Amino acid sequence: MLLPHTYGTALSLMILSMCCWGSWANTVKLCPRYRFQLFYWDYAIGMVLCALALGLTAGSHGSAGAQLVPDMVQTAPLLIFYAVLGGVIFNVANLLLVAAIDVAGLAVAFPVGIGLALVIGAVSNYIITPVGNPLLLFGGVALVVVAIILDARAYRKREKKARAATTRGIVLSLVAGVLMGCFYPFVARALNGLPGEPAPGPYAISVFFAIGLLLSTFPANWLLMAKPLDGKPPVKGSDYWPAPLDWHLAGVLGGAVWCVGGVSNFVASGAHLVGPAVSYTIGQGATMVSACWGVFVWREFAGAPPAARRLLALMFVFFLLGLGAVALAPLF
Repeated sequence: MLLPHTYGTALSLMILSMCCWGSWANTVKLCPRYRFQLFYWDYAIGMVLCALALGLTAGSHGSAGAQLVPDMVQTAPLLIFYAVLGGVIFNVANLLLVAAIDVAGLAVAFPVGIGLALVIGAVSNYIITPVGNPLLLFGGVALVVVAIILDARAYRKREKKARAATTRGIVLSLVAGVLMGCFYPFVARALNGLPGEPAPGPYAISVFFAIGLLLSTFPANWLLMAKPLDGKPPVKGSDYWPAPLDWHLAGVLGGAVWCVGGVSNFVASGAHLVGPAVSYTIGQGATMVSACWGVFVWREFAGAPPAARRLLALMFVFFLLGLGAVALAPLF
């Protein structure tokens, strides 16, 4: 399998994961009249197809480790369980986070959900695999959290009528944040392997992760179709098939984009100098990447008050400082 042998390569993979995780949601905008629950079926399919494609190509070439299929066969059942469970937890968190954004708005869901996920994920992953200078790592995490809060405040300034922070919105954001911060430690545990047995490669773990996501989509997404948390009418499953082909392809593309980021992040996480805490933290900088799409491509802040623009400028400053600190953590 293809694995990074230098820190520069691993850092490039982490930045790629950040860009992919912050960009996949743009595919939702390609089908504006498509309910997200229907979009998500294609998203889950795209995730599995991409994980298999990367595993059968990058995961089956090179001189490091076993090829994908033998690697999957020799993976211990407990490690498969950890990887599948990571996919299940991420899937539920992802669905709840989208619902939290719909109910409470970005100004609440971002700082509560993503900020909480970043802190929980960084701390828990560092406990599992303590790699990197803790002062730089957690100092960088703090700066990125400040950037997320500034981003949320900018969105609130942009809104003409600020959405009320309802109990449902706050609870959804909290639950989504806790789950989003808890999925990666299970992936890291699977990548670490078991004593006396060969550790599985990141490509095999990615396939098991995607399978967990797909399997959990059936109960979780069906439930959200029947009882949407955003107060909208129930979603009919029969509306999936008449949707235009390009909408289905957009969903598959969204899953594939996230999966490229996920596999890149898992591969970088296994590098000796990096570790899961650094890899996860840089990947969660995806929030700032999505903000860049909103500002520079979708022009979401066109006509926004000057205060919102100043907050955005500060956000990027804190984010770059935080990202730099985390990136330097493995080197010192």
